[in-house]
Amino acid sequence: MTADADRNLTRDHFDHVVRVTTRWSDNDMYGHLNNAVYYELFDSAINGWLVTGAEFDVMASPELGVVAESGCRFFRELEYPRPLDVAVRVERLGRSSITYSLGLFDAQSAELAALGHWVHVYIDRDSRASVPMPATVRELLEQAVAAR
Repeated sequence: MTADADRNLTRDHFDHVVRVTTRWSDNDMYGHLNNAVYYELFDSAINGWLVTGAEFDVMASPELGVVAESGCRFFRELEYPRPLDVAVRVERLGRSSITYSLGLFDAQSAELAALGHWVHVYIDRDSRASVPMPATVRELLEQAVAAR
């Protein structure tokens, strides 16, 4: 996609959307959300979806989903106090990896504020070797892709 096309993404282009609220401490010295907060929101939206949707126990599972790659393009500022929508889309399902696209929206606007890119790779908790993603995770994400 081009940058212009990316800016036109809406919540409907994503598989899962969660509403969050910003906190006072999320603002930086310039009065808008600190860039690191965007990544925290993305991480929470993905893992919350996997924990609730796939009933994936991240603390006890023999597999760990680790972030192998991430990035974010910022289109407009967000600030406290604001409810936000964090949207998650499965872009690619591999044997042991998932590539996500993430949208961040002001809950009061249809305009995309930021577009994130995130890659999870599943590894064995002990050996740290790459392993296939857990079956419950794959099932949830395949259902999301099929529902489009």
